[in-house]
Amino acid sequence: MQGALKVGGGPVRVPRQPLFGGGRVTKTFLSYVLAAIFALSPAAALAEWQAVEEVRPYSISGKTGAELYESIGARGPEVGEGRVIAHTTFKLTWTRKYEAQGAACVITTNRPKLIITYTLPKPSTALPPAVQTSWESFIAGVQAHERVHGVTIKEMVKEIETMSIGLTVADDPDCKKIRVELTRRLGEISAKQRQRGRDFDKVEMGDGGNIQQLILKLVNGP
Repeated sequence: MQGALKVGGGPVRVPRQPLFGGGRVTKTFLSYVLAAIFALSPAAALAEWQAVEEVRPYSISGKTGAELYESIGARGPEVGEGRVIAHTTFKLTWTRKYEAQGAACVITTNRPKLIITYTLPKPSTALPPAVQTSWESFIAGVQAHERVHGVTIKEMVKEIETMSIGLTVADDPDCKKIRVELTRRLGEISAKQRQRGRDFDKVEMGDGGNIQQLILKLVNGP
């Protein structure tokens, strides 16, 4: 998203795409998109489990909100064709057991192991008190946004569990057909989860949306 936005009568000064060779801060507002990156490994199991959630910080610098945001533009993780403020990734693996029952095949065990990683910016040095307050408000909003993506990922895994444990395919004593059927269903569930993420981002990062407001307050603050 690009546009000339003004707050308090002055232009919003934020970086364009990554700055090279001592590039300058411009008057163009560019929202570095928060991205949720999804990498799905097939499977599932109705069992007690808990996702492991970890934060992976990347270092930024600056003594004002505008400088911090400029540093995000230069150092944020690269996703797709550009850099982003933050993103959520996950690794999902399964312990799965197929059992032949007569001429049918049944999934009797499908235990997930889910690790969710939130990549977020972190100032490398102490900030002036007023800037620290502004930064804490900004990063809390960014974290809350990414945690929503984490929730949708966990809900997806639970849906896979419910769907797959006890899944039975007739006339499949070698448990080959069931793998094809499971993959088909996993694709549908995964696509639905990714669409939920896109719909959420569209609202959050639209004109006047939560993310835009967070950036404006940071850049136009102390």
